[in-house]
Amino acid sequence: MSDIPMIETPSPNFDDRKLPISMLVLHYTGMHDAQSAINWLASPESKVSAHYVVTEEGEIVRMVDEAQRAWHAGRSHWRGMDDVNSASIGIEIVNPGHEWGYRAFPDAQIGALIPLMHDIVKRHGITRGNIVGHSDVAPARKQDPGELFPWGQLARLRLALPRPTRNLMDPLWSDSAFMLALERFGYDIAEPRAAVVAFQRRFRPELIDGVIDGECRAILLALLLPKPRGDE
Repeated sequence: MSDIPMIETPSPNFDDRKLPISMLVLHYTGMHDAQSAINWLASPESKVSAHYVVTEEGEIVRMVDEAQRAWHAGRSHWRGMDDVNSASIGIEIVNPGHEWGYRAFPDAQIGALIPLMHDIVKRHGITRGNIVGHSDVAPARKQDPGELFPWGQLARLRLALPRPTRNLMDPLWSDSAFMLALERFGYDIAEPRAAVVAFQRRFRPELIDGVIDGECRAILLALLLPKPRGDE
């Protein structure tokens, strides 16, 4: 770990990894305030944890050593992998979430998150396609970090896949063909509409309606090409 300043608040909620680290999963806390979230993640009763918490003021709290398996993703799936916790580092970003007054993420918070992500990604060789939101790996259960999260800003720093914007072409797939392509990209499609909503929340946040349309098809096709075409 580099010289990023951190507050140490250990959580007892972890166990041994069964897989090498290849993913980074971003969450929002979905609680009223930072202290409530940190207390919950540090409580043995909660059975949940994360490696790091980033507050709205830009403080970073370390709760589980990266070598250990934190309990942040729950029942989840990405690119054929079901034990996402074993393969990932989890960062909780303080935000009330959709239940308690979802709001934009402050500059100070994202300003602290970016060097933390950069450090983690560089040390573990995590690819942009494996930097995901909780809703990407658990579409039927989760909405975080949500449509206000600045994925585009991270993409320009090569800390996330960019949203394809150039030379988009609708492949005119049937809905079932779109779902197969979505599964190939990485999503769990067991609940199709939830998977489409999660995809839209991440790659077309201005219209999240669960409807597969030409724009969705074109974005997904571009993401499946060898080099993503985006707003970098």
